[in-house]
Amino acid sequence: MKKVLVVDDSLSVARQLEKIISESSDFTCVGHAKNGAEAIKMNHTENPDIICMDMNMPGMDGLTALRTLSVMDKEVKVVMVTSLGGVGDKFTEALRLGAKNVISKPFDAETVLRILREL
Repeated sequence: MKKVLVVDDSLSVARQLEKIISESSDFTCVGHAKNGAEAIKMNHTENPDIICMDMNMPGMDGLTALRTLSVMDKEVKVVMVTSLGGVGDKFTEALRLGAKNVISKPFDAETVLRILREL
């Protein structure tokens, strides 16, 4: 069973994603970080297989955290979460920085699980 860390400043969004992950027999949710700085710390303490991280958060945003995580952990697998519909410069930058994929809000459970299983 793969361990997933959810990173989102919105508790309701994080809970939706955690519910999808937890109801799958393939994954377990190992924690919830509220911003990029917490995600970096929890990547070290929880050692997740996959990090699902929001792009836009107060404090340290997802792209800044992705840059740091990619340098610190060459094996890190980050899937960015966005309400931007996966368009524009941020989407392209996330993939360039090492994100494995992008999940759009609102979530479609089958799509989320398919993306996570591909990693």
